[in-house]
Parts: sequence; C-alpha cells; structure tokens
Amino acid sequence: MLEAFRTERLNFPIFKEKIQLSSCSQSAMHVSVKEAVNDYFRTWEVNGMDWKGWMQACENARLSFAKMINADKKEVAIVSSVSHAASSIATSLIKNNRKKILVTELDFPTIGHVWQSHRDSFDVTFIKGKENDWIDKEDYNTMLDENTLLVSTSHVSYYDGYKQHLKEIADVVHHKGAYLFVDAYQSFGQCEIDVKKMNIDMLATGLQKYALGIPGIAFLYIKNEIAQSLTPKITGWFGQRNPFLFDIRNTDYADSTVRFDTGTFPMVNGFAAEAALKVLNKFSMDEVEKRLQYLSGIAIEEADKRGLQVKSPRDLERKGSNTAILVNNASEAESRLLKQNIILSARNDVLRIAPHFYNTEEEVITAVEAVADFTTNL
Repeated sequence: MLEAFRTERLNFPIFKEKIQLSSCSQSAMHVSVKEAVNDYFRTWEVNGMDWKGWMQACENARLSFAKMINADKKEVAIVSSVSHAASSIATSLIKNNRKKILVTELDFPTIGHVWQSHRDSFDVTFIKGKENDWIDKEDYNTMLDENTLLVSTSHVSYYDGYKQHLKEIADVVHHKGAYLFVDAYQSFGQCEIDVKKMNIDMLATGLQKYALGIPGIAFLYIKNEIAQSLTPKITGWFGQRNPFLFDIRNTDYADSTVRFDTGTFPMVNGFAAEAALKVLNKFSMDEVEKRLQYLSGIAIEEADKRGLQVKSPRDLERKGSNTAILVNNASEAESRLLKQNIILSARNDVLRIAPHFYNTEEEVITAVEAVADFTTNL
C-alpha cells in the first residue's frame, strides 16, 4: 500500500515545489480534480449547458459518498456546507417535551453558532471535557438526561485532532433516547466511517479537507427512519419527489434524506467531488488511517526532541492526522513558513501539522524543524 501512496503522490503537482501538510484545512490538489473542474467548463463552453451530465456528476458523488460511509444513496442529501446541514437539522426537528441540545466544546464554532441561533426553540448546553478539553463517554453520560433531544459533536476535533469513539458515544446517547449528530469534516477521508456499525443518526461533512475536494459542496446523512419523520424547513425544488413537475402550489417531499436537497446542485463542485472520491476509493481507509497514525507518531516524536509543546493526544488511537503544536503568534508562523514553501495551518494558539496519505516522513520532519526554528527565533 505504501508504494501505491507514493505512486499517487505524483498526481499532486504542488509537491514539486512545496511541502503541503494542511489537510485539516485544505488538501493538496489532485490533477484529476482539476481536470474534472475543467471538464465542467468545457461542457458549458461547447454545449452551452448540459443539465443531465452536470446533475449526473453530482449524483455520482452522492453515491460514492454513501458507499464510503455504508449508507444507502437515498439517505444522503447534497448540501452546500456543514453549516447548511446543521441548520437543516435544527429547523426540522420535531418539537416535543425534549428541549435540550448538547453541543461539545471541541466542535468547530459554526456548529455552536447554528444551535445558539435556535435558543428560542431549544435549551443549548455545552459539554466541556475534564482534561485537556477532551470528552469521554462519562462526560456525555453525566450531561444527558430525559430532556435531551440531540447531541451534536465532532468525530475528530479541528483544533487538536482529538478523535472520539463514535459507537461508544452513540450507545450512551441512544440509551437516554436522544439523537446523535456528527460533524465528520475532520475525519472523512482519513478515518473509517460506518454509520450503521457506529449507529449514527445524522452526519455531515464537506469535501475540501481530507476528502481532496473543494468548498461549496457537502453531504448530509440522516438515517432513513428518522429522515422520513422530518419535514425540511430549508428546502428547494431538488428536495421534491419530482422537481421537473414545476408545481409551485404543492410541496411533495422526496423520500428519505433526499428531501433535504435544496436548490440546484453546485455543479462545478460536484464535478470536483466526483473526481476526488474516485481517488480516495482507490485505497482502503483502514490503510490510510494506519499511514496517518505512523506519520502522527513521527510528528510527536520530532516535536518532543525539539522541546515543542504538543496539544494533541499522544495515544495515536485517539487522534487523527492533525498534530497541533503550541506556538506564540501561530498565524505569523504560518505566514513565515509559507515563504519557506511549507504549508501548515494555524488555529488560535496552535500550528497544525496535518499530513495525508501522499505525504512523506521527511516532509513531516522538515516541518517540525521549521516550527522549532520559528519558536527559537521569536
């Protein structure tokens, strides 16, 4: 598998000149993704429009995503972002005697913003872990009660790469009769995800990070039996059973989660997504995950050698690719390293080293050395 990773690396042009270790923010560009985007523009330029072909590219991406998470295609909606997905859920939940929404503090801020905007309907409570802000199943168990309607959390933390055991969390959440909604933006494309085995009720992710795509398209999974009971309030003609009836007076939602489709698909983004997922599907996600654990181990070891403070978990089973290093002026460090052709991603007080399968041990070591040099010369 290592040889297959090395061969595929040749299809990422940026590595001819730069070291890109920023998959927690934006992955490197694969040539086939660029070609797919250009294909869209060629069809537009030559044919004027190609609705059937453009829609099919998006549908192909939907199907590929569904297979990757072990879902049925009809359980996946095409949305524009995770913010869009979370808002669609928040506005469609059936109001009953349960009013409590639990949001973890390891979530990306957009999740909190969505739920806080619905405080007139729900009691929004935040879960904070006891140690290093990491949350375990006991923290969930303590906060959950008979008033909890939904728990919103992330598979992998955007800040420090902390990775949760979703099946354990799902068991606790369901024992209290609540739904589990997962933001998988930082895990999809680098971790195995099986929504059936993990018993996840709802999951959303975009494509621009470890999924090798671009912003502007995302996917929302909702378990079929739950989706059928929900009425979308954020909707559009593609969320209807037959959009091409052009019936303005009647609403006839599509079956299952497809009812959460909204307006016209982001076609060019769909072309990129279709190509990106084809690349990912060349590999076993288990092998990708093992490779990234190995590179994570190198990042931590090299940081320790140079006296850098690692904010990420040291247990490689409890972290994703992202190794977060505490750095004063992290944004300045990001800019300084870019001038050295090293692309990392700053968040608050950390600089994140986030390799993908295409990165090498030498690149990780070089990046850690550069971070150490920056901190020494402050």
